[in-house]
Amino acid sequence: MKFRHLARLDIPGGGQVFAQGDFAYVGHLRPPHGTTLINCADPLNPRVTATVEVPANVHSHKVRVHGDVMIVNRELNRPEPTGPQDKVPVEVILNQTLDAEKAGFSGGIRLYDIADKARPREIGAYRSLGTHRFDSDPRYAYISSEEHGFLGDIVVIVDIADPENPVEAGRWWMPGQWLAGGEVPNWGGRRSRCHHPLRRGDRLYTSYWHGGFVILGIEDISRPRFISGLDWSPPYPCPTHTAAPVPFEIMGRKVLVCTDEEVADRLAPAPNAFMWIVDVTDEAHPVPISAFRVENDKPFDPKCWFGAHQPQEVIDSTTVLSVWFAGGLRAVDISDIYRPTEVGRFIPEPGAGEAHVQTNDLYVDRARGLVYLIDRFRGLDILEMEG
Repeated sequence: MKFRHLARLDIPGGGQVFAQGDFAYVGHLRPPHGTTLINCADPLNPRVTATVEVPANVHSHKVRVHGDVMIVNRELNRPEPTGPQDKVPVEVILNQTLDAEKAGFSGGIRLYDIADKARPREIGAYRSLGTHRFDSDPRYAYISSEEHGFLGDIVVIVDIADPENPVEAGRWWMPGQWLAGGEVPNWGGRRSRCHHPLRRGDRLYTSYWHGGFVILGIEDISRPRFISGLDWSPPYPCPTHTAAPVPFEIMGRKVLVCTDEEVADRLAPAPNAFMWIVDVTDEAHPVPISAFRVENDKPFDPKCWFGAHQPQEVIDSTTVLSVWFAGGLRAVDISDIYRPTEVGRFIPEPGAGEAHVQTNDLYVDRARGLVYLIDRFRGLDILEMEG
């Protein structure tokens, strides 16, 4: 697979890019930058139509859109981790968040009316101690939410059918997180926490950071149930970022594409984070069957991350696109699930004034043949897929 570079938009770095129709939406990595709306009707000449700013204590780096409703996250703007987080005392974690709340911080998700793309208008909110990443559809948002009485983010399902009045519809947590209920974690700090739920049918495929991933049944949306889980850190050092199901069988098997995250909160300096293929044909017994790794034998560099982060969340082909921080964009052929192979790549130039590229997220618009890439430091790139 080849990629043709169409445009670069010089905007602040982001955590997520999402596209719907002619517009792209970027959730930025650090305040005061919150969300940017971009008209990409002409992908050679993208133009910003509106920006949403946030207070200095707010981290709002994720965004999704359904029709004229835009959803963004809000969590505490914590400093970037510089090392493993498993030794941070629970009291420090809880007090940091509660002190921020007392000072006026409000986390959760916010919903905006974006019928006028030049004037986003906040219309609703689900409030918690903070939301990191989330999935959504027009009826529900599936969020990683920090809630009172819990250690680290848990799974919360929010009913957004009335976007002006979002309400909780269900929740699930890893046993050991509910401190207020007397549970005792067998891990340190925020090591085991919900990172990223993805809904497919009546399942939530949910990454749980250094807790691996879990598959939850949501036939009853109010009572998510544990089906299975898998954790490989340890012995592997990097936390699980995403567990994305392939919606069709390959070689007669049902599989997940899972990526770990190249990040400072790791158990060892090497190896770098990579992509796993997990067989879930028997979903009660998930089995890792292969892995794809971009060759790089240097230990983790806090100034220039080189490793896996995020695959395309909606997998529609046996060629899966994934971002690799300093490794840019990688196209991986998984038609042989036991031997995933790179079949294309694109490494953007570093953002203006930056020494390194750090490709953080992507959105694949198959209908328009476009790929959007956002750098965590600076810059949005628009590519055209060829082949």
